[in-house]
Amino acid sequence: MAKDPSKLDKVILEARLKADKRALGYREQALKLYPWVCGRCARTFDHKTLQLLEVHHKNNNHDDNPADGGNWELLCTYCHENEHAKVRDLAGRADSGKTETHATFNPFADLKERLKDKT
Repeated sequence: MAKDPSKLDKVILEARLKADKRALGYREQALKLYPWVCGRCARTFDHKTLQLLEVHHKNNNHDDNPADGGNWELLCTYCHENEHAKVRDLAGRADSGKTETHATFNPFADLKERLKDKT
């Protein structure tokens, strides 16, 4: 069963047009402007891991996309989530009524005492 070559041409053309449209988006612009490095943790990215690098809007306005990229910074997905968590915390929306418990056990509390016996 032979495939219709004109249908394949249409699919390829559509894919190329969508790629061109995406290239006009701010993510693609930011990836062209900035090195592929997280602005917080300095993790570097390549073509295999690039999907984990995200554009963060410094002023949190996703409609503010200057051509020079002045409102953008590239962050890994983990640091980007952390940035937005900070904003939620400042706005008071992250508090769900749960109180965090802090660790009270210190495994090194008597380390100095233990080392005295070794010498």
